[in-house]
Amino acid sequence: MSSIMPPAPVILWFRNDLRLADHAALHGALETGRPVLPVFVLDEAAAGRLAPWGALGAASRWWLHHSLTALAAALAEAGAPLILRRGPAAATLAALARETGADAVFVGAVIEPWGRAQEHDSAATLAAAGVALRRFRTGSLFPPDAIRTGAGTGFSVYTPFARAAYAAGGPPGPRPAPARIPPAAPPASDALADWDLLPTAPDWAGGLRATWTPGEAGARARLARFLETALPTYAANRDAAGQHGTSRLSPHLHFGEISMAQAWHAATDDAAGAEKFRAELLWREFALHQLWHHPDLPSTPLRAHFAAMPWRDDPAALRAWQRGRTGVPLVDAGMRELWHTGWMHNRVRMVAASFLVKHLLLPWQAGEAWFWDTLVDADLAANAASWQWVAGCGADAAPFFRVFNPVLQGRKFDPDGAYVRRYVPELARLDTAYLHAPWEAPAAALARAGIMLGRDYPAPIVDLAAGRARALAAHAGLTAPLAT
Repeated sequence: MSSIMPPAPVILWFRNDLRLADHAALHGALETGRPVLPVFVLDEAAAGRLAPWGALGAASRWWLHHSLTALAAALAEAGAPLILRRGPAAATLAALARETGADAVFVGAVIEPWGRAQEHDSAATLAAAGVALRRFRTGSLFPPDAIRTGAGTGFSVYTPFARAAYAAGGPPGPRPAPARIPPAAPPASDALADWDLLPTAPDWAGGLRATWTPGEAGARARLARFLETALPTYAANRDAAGQHGTSRLSPHLHFGEISMAQAWHAATDDAAGAEKFRAELLWREFALHQLWHHPDLPSTPLRAHFAAMPWRDDPAALRAWQRGRTGVPLVDAGMRELWHTGWMHNRVRMVAASFLVKHLLLPWQAGEAWFWDTLVDADLAANAASWQWVAGCGADAAPFFRVFNPVLQGRKFDPDGAYVRRYVPELARLDTAYLHAPWEAPAAALARAGIMLGRDYPAPIVDLAAGRARALAAHAGLTAPLAT
């Protein structure tokens, strides 16, 4: 009596696409008609190739733990368990193929340099074992090299990039999640708890837990709330620090719990605010475009003459900025929001970043590293491109002489002081007229609010006018680019 061998499975390798809906690699695997083995590999060796940018920051590790928990539950409901393995991706995937008889690995390609190297190594190792690595686009609106100038190069200015992206027709409509995934016989799996992704003592993640719901269901719920409550006024309110006027989808997009195409098409053409929201999605895509064409974007200024910028070395000032103790309320509120929630309002990010690189004249890479460790949406492309933009050394960058005045920015985008009062409670009783510049408050106003500067709240660590002048003087000698 002959027995029929079950068909060999295919491996579905999850990376920064932790969802089931609109997942091209998953659909590719299903179209084979064979059992599917979903896998996530924690490859800390590959991450070390681009340290610190490959290794996950602490906030991202917290998010990943919960996102994988949600993905495992969704996969289990669809009938296929999630296998967790820790180690070099190439060797780990080859071992899984040997254990299961799989002859193909389906994966979403990534933009990050260390991830591209990981794919290259994995493809070579798997090919030597007779296993094919099949790449799909799961993390961006367009293939990374699809949007090009007339000369065939990458764009360095956002507006023509966006124009070319719109001319390309926009992304295709998203595909729904499959109702069922044919399971493969599961090999051994690591326990997620053994990966130690969560903080131990002290447990600093209370604010993150209160603010976020990682996972695909959380992403869908966040998008639905945004479409209902904030999209109609998005263009007008997205810069208002004290309001919930933004989508807050950035961590969900970074971990791929929702696709860019899902967000793009959810904001229908006739919806108020849709045009501005799509422009912001394209700005994120522009950051991916920059990283694809400039793999050293996280460390090297695109404008080469900035390599000679005389940045200061001031650990005490950096520490004050990191902890929200600069004595400048809007900056401190933003840095404390970041520490508490793992996220910072988009307008305040620009102000806090400008304060670091211009008023304090500290290198943008120092701010980039802090954001990498503390943001739940610590996306390599967006983080690097945004810091270079603020510092004036990146693509389509703000000119260096544009120095955000945190007092004026606070009065314009937090006029009633709701944001500062929320995150800098020691200033909560101060009159709104002085809230964004407490050093200007008369003694009587400070006394009424129960504030002594230098005791209850720091005096500014830098005079804003003097800091601006120092930054402009430092930049003045960089007008002639260095030879490259």
